[in-house]
Amino acid sequence: MIAPRTLFDKIWDAHAILAAPDGTTLLWIDRHLVHEGSFHAFAMLDRDARQVARPDLTFGVADHYVPSHSRALPVADPEAAGLIARLAANAARHGFDHMGMDDPRQGIVHVVGPEQGITLPGLTLVCGDSHTATHGALGALAFGIGASEVAHVLATQTLWQARPKRMRISIDGRLAAQVSAKDLILAIIARIGASGAVGFAIEFAGPAVRALSMEARMTLCNMAIEAGSRTGMIAPDDTTFAWIAGRARAPHRAAFDAAVADWRALATDPAAMFDREVRLDGASVAPMVTWGTTLDTALPVDARVPDPADAPDAASRQRMAEQLAYMDLIPGAPLAGTKIDQVFIGSCTNGRIEDLRAAAAILRGRRAAVPGRVVPGSVPIQRAAEAEGLDRVFIDSGLTWGEPGCSMCTGINGDYVAPGARCAATSNRNFAGRQGQGARTHLMSPAMAAAAAIAGALVDPRQEAHP
Repeated sequence: MIAPRTLFDKIWDAHAILAAPDGTTLLWIDRHLVHEGSFHAFAMLDRDARQVARPDLTFGVADHYVPSHSRALPVADPEAAGLIARLAANAARHGFDHMGMDDPRQGIVHVVGPEQGITLPGLTLVCGDSHTATHGALGALAFGIGASEVAHVLATQTLWQARPKRMRISIDGRLAAQVSAKDLILAIIARIGASGAVGFAIEFAGPAVRALSMEARMTLCNMAIEAGSRTGMIAPDDTTFAWIAGRARAPHRAAFDAAVADWRALATDPAAMFDREVRLDGASVAPMVTWGTTLDTALPVDARVPDPADAPDAASRQRMAEQLAYMDLIPGAPLAGTKIDQVFIGSCTNGRIEDLRAAAAILRGRRAAVPGRVVPGSVPIQRAAEAEGLDRVFIDSGLTWGEPGCSMCTGINGDYVAPGARCAATSNRNFAGRQGQGARTHLMSPAMAAAAAIAGALVDPRQEAHP
């Protein structure tokens, strides 16, 4: 008899080719996503005179270095232009599908994969980007890899990996109004710490998770890496299947029905054991915002800036004091009311249509007090938003409507936060310098970012929501 297994175990075991004496496993990789930053791996192939083993399972997307200004304008940065062109050249030479700047499918790689039906339940999927965990929202085993690993997958369609331990994070109840998946994942990281899931594969479960849309589930899994895990997963269900149906690279008609029957078996067995269990009450989660330069510095927006004097040890006090100095925050001051200089709404975390709708619902008919940029996660999302008039809501409020890409989240494509400026951002990292040298980043949900744009300060979105 087969012992009860988790969702992770089922997918891992189905893709294991062989195990080494040290316990590492050679896995078959079903899907490989590459972007402009993958050029190092292609150079390794060229050095060894090797070809891409499975171009039919390899997909290229231009996103990180793509500017958010009009596509009619040239890419101003020669380095960025060169990397974008190099990805296109590698795709042409090796014969894999490439979604470049002029492709109607183009967008952020972790938005495009699910959107195009490239990502499916039960698959293994890798990409040279840490937020590959996003794809686990569809019940896939997805994780980011380094340049040498990218080269290994390109050449062999396999990858050696150490098997992680398993963690289940269960969320009871339901999230309250104006509380989103972004607030939930920030609350989780604040609870377990930015390294709390190192060495674990996370499965998100519970009634509050089941109630989430697919877009929200992707937000949740996207930031599993920020808790230290390389993988975040949610077992597929009817919400997943309905979202996948009809997508370009998904199975169709009878093949789709057969696939769904197989996908239903991916649920964690009732008696399966996890190495660690974490449980939260979804109803207790409030709108969250980060105050520091690590992801575990999230607090409810109605809280106060913490005081280093209250830290448990000298190292914690020093770390907290350094972060507060960088962020120019005063211990004990209310977080709400902290003045901001600009807003960014977008990224692979919060650049989907649901995120844009949440921000537009706050901004509709109002004017932003500070400048900001709203960047859709893909061309299909851009077109859908424009069909709904969401672009006009943002433009009429005084914000800039950008072209799809990573934009200000990465700060490597011409979109930056000025040194010393404070940005309310929906992206996934608040590290010092992430959005530009000296930039001060507060992470939050799209609704809170929209509310901050109106107020020119951090504010509870529940107070700014339209009645």
